[in-house]
Amino acid sequence: MQKILVTGGAGNVGGALVEALTQQSQNFVVVLDNLETGSLHKLPTHTPHKNFKFIKGDVNQYADISAVMLSYSFDYVFHYAALVGVQRTLANPIKVLNDIQGIKNVLDLAKNTGVKRVFYSSSSEVYGEPVESPQNEATTPLNSRLPYAVVKNVGEAFFRSYQKEYALDFTIFRFFNTYGLKQSTDFVVPRFINLALNNEPITIYGDGSQTRTFCYIDDNIEATTNALYQDQFVNDVLNVGSDIETSVLDLARLIIQMTKSKSEILHLPALEEGDMTRRKPDIAKMSRLLNHTLTPLEVGIEKLIASMQKYV
Repeated sequence: MQKILVTGGAGNVGGALVEALTQQSQNFVVVLDNLETGSLHKLPTHTPHKNFKFIKGDVNQYADISAVMLSYSFDYVFHYAALVGVQRTLANPIKVLNDIQGIKNVLDLAKNTGVKRVFYSSSSEVYGEPVESPQNEATTPLNSRLPYAVVKNVGEAFFRSYQKEYALDFTIFRFFNTYGLKQSTDFVVPRFINLALNNEPITIYGDGSQTRTFCYIDDNIEATTNALYQDQFVNDVLNVGSDIETSVLDLARLIIQMTKSKSEILHLPALEEGDMTRRKPDIAKMSRLLNHTLTPLEVGIEKLIASMQKYV
């Protein structure tokens, strides 16, 4: 049995990853999460949980993470713990910077406890305001001054440095907007759906022409777990997302149409920072890890609508 640690495993992506990993009987999965932005209801729902354990703790606190990593001889670590969300990270810049300590804690312990490879959840934010489209893994302009983007860039540098210095293998995932059934309404797709189902105004920053690509959670999880199981992209970086661009305004219109909502679209002043004009990843590497085409946005939204209607 291989032992896997998932930090931040009670989040949207982390919880779905843990669900998938625990479906395989050869995996024993430990989740460490401080539940500041995560939730227990995002953890595995299937029973029995003979190959799963949850521990409440903070990866940024060495005592918490060392107690876990020294108690188990983990084969692999998925380091997904981080403060996330544009508004939350803008409002808490020091908390964002504290995540650097968590990265160092994980890497220091991993190199000394026999971990074979560490998987790191980076972000599309490392591209800042993109200088090319689609954004390719080899191009990181480093033009964003946002603490969240800076921390993710610094984190990537730590992983490369530890590999060079200590031969600790890594894989860096640059996540683009990933949405799913258990995502909180802090994030754009479930937020718009929730407002539409309640016929409440949908607010958009600026004119809504800024584009994003939206990756359904199942596609993210298939790519990331196959990177593990197929032993691919060792000491490499890959974008994880969709390559279909959608403007925020068109997303709102689509959701209003699909929910048959009476919601109006209201435009707020553009954000002064943190709202990049365009996102579109080059997903050539990711495509090698998938056994199917990406889930169309309409299909993913339909699944969320069906799930969220139960609570309206």
